[in-house]
Amino acid sequence: MARSPEITYKIMSAVKSKNTKSELALRHTLWARGLRYSVYVKSLPGKPDVVFTRARIAVFCDGDFWHGHNWAIRGLASLEEELEGYTPFWRDKILGNIKRDKEHTAHLEADGWKVIRIWESDIKANAEKSADEIETAYRAAIEKQRLTTG
Repeated sequence: MARSPEITYKIMSAVKSKNTKSELALRHTLWARGLRYSVYVKSLPGKPDVVFTRARIAVFCDGDFWHGHNWAIRGLASLEEELEGYTPFWRDKILGNIKRDKEHTAHLEADGWKVIRIWESDIKANAEKSADEIETAYRAAIEKQRLTTG
């Protein structure tokens, strides 16, 4: 039986888009390592979840459902297999999010930013490992700046 639009609205409006548990876990881990960052920089495409301005690194914590990774969590063979069970609205919504993510990444990279996208499920599984990836990129960017500016 299909849900009424009112029920769907109530459920979906309760879904957080900022300060999710996975974002907070990752930010806490980065902060504990002495890495300082900004959050949700509105002037950057896609408003990255974590931004290291000096190192020009934009980090996105992508939710598995919203950004097209739910199929892997559920053990399916592909995104297409996952989307087979979705209504046209949700299929278009997820595919649109994926397309927009690619556009934001391309725009940031064209402007000289390094973009790191981390799945929500990867952060939940091991926030330290996710932070390792970011810290490695951060330290490399800072070292590169140091070498080029003398």
